[in-house]
Amino acid sequence: MEPRLGDTAANVAHSLDLIAKAADGGATLIVLPELANTGYVFETRAEAFALAETIPDGPTSTAWIEIAAARGLHIVAGITEREGNALYNSAVVIGPEGYIGTYRKMHLWGNEHLFFEPGNNGFPVFQTALGRIGVAICYDGWFPETYRLQALQGADIVCVPTNWVPIPGQAEGREAMANILAMAAAHSNSLYIACADRIGTERGQPFEGQSLIVGHTGWPAAGPASRDAEEIVSAEIDLGAARRDRNWNAFNQVLRDRRTDVYAEMLGADIPRGWY
Repeated sequence: MEPRLGDTAANVAHSLDLIAKAADGGATLIVLPELANTGYVFETRAEAFALAETIPDGPTSTAWIEIAAARGLHIVAGITEREGNALYNSAVVIGPEGYIGTYRKMHLWGNEHLFFEPGNNGFPVFQTALGRIGVAICYDGWFPETYRLQALQGADIVCVPTNWVPIPGQAEGREAMANILAMAAAHSNSLYIACADRIGTERGQPFEGQSLIVGHTGWPAAGPASRDAEEIVSAEIDLGAARRDRNWNAFNQVLRDRRTDVYAEMLGADIPRGWY
């Protein structure tokens, strides 16, 4: 998707068209990019604040909730969130019955530090009719703890709204570094990862595109998409396989083999472990 900076109404309308098209193709879980409703490259905090909305009663969340109910969908979508005077780079999680929860980006990138607060609700895993859904946003994917803590809580899939940018040293035509990181994280945690990136250039900042869905074995199930065209990347996946196939052989299970006698099982986080 290519959001237009500051044109929230048009971005949301366009997202609804894309959601409907994906649903027509059989999608039941749909992921949209980071800050899909507003665009990304803000010049001032005042600009970001003016575009931000509350969750779940703001107009963007309301529109997504309505289409999720009408089409029987689960949606994970990036949104510029306002809570009081605080701003967050967030993702809203929605199901056919309405609002499920909010994830707030934990690891801020670049000028995001000038506008947003770091996420303050950890790495929640949302129980849904489809399975256990975790969320990460863009730079969160550079931290293996992001995926590990969600896997340890029993996540079957992590949905990643993102705005990937080129990485220094990236050879011409080479796949995005983020694709490699997502594949490694899916493999080392035995979970699915669905990444939705944006395209285009905004205030001089180009974006990478290359959205993809990674299977629990670490290999792409669909994508990557192109760098410069809006596309719907879809795959039929079996979330139960992420749980079953963690037993790699008679001896090894990638999460249970961890040396919790040497390091803390939950990496020091004050969260209960789930079933894995």
